[in-house]
Amino acid sequence: MKTYTAVCRRSGGWWAISVPELKGVHTQARRLDQAEGMARDAIALMLDVDPATIAVEVRPELPDVVSHALEARRAARQAEEAAERATAAAVHSLLDGGYTVRDAGALLQLSPQRISQIAPGVRASAKAVAAARVERPAVRERVD
Repeated sequence: MKTYTAVCRRSGGWWAISVPELKGVHTQARRLDQAEGMARDAIALMLDVDPATIAVEVRPELPDVVSHALEARRAARQAEEAAERATAAAVHSLLDGGYTVRDAGALLQLSPQRISQIAPGVRASAKAVAAARVERPAVRERVD
């Protein structure tokens, strides 16, 4: 199945659609979500084939404000992923270092429950390490 590109440009209240791979194939749609079907029908008409045999990739020309918003959202997703990785590394480091789940949560400004979700299994080993560090009081013999 060949894939054609439908370049969509806003023109008044319509989307003007052209297919660069096929000279003379142009159509229009009222809404962008209709562009793929309209382009597919125009291509099928030009090539005299079944529209179901045609794949269309819609590429709207974006206003600068939309391009800027999409770039900002992409950057925010990347920053969020980096923050999640850094938080997970910090949780593991803190718990491996003997901090309690509550203290790790307080330091990272997260709930203890969230700390436990980030580091399942580490919590149990952290408790064991913490318990081993607790000094047990010496037993004194009573002298009467």
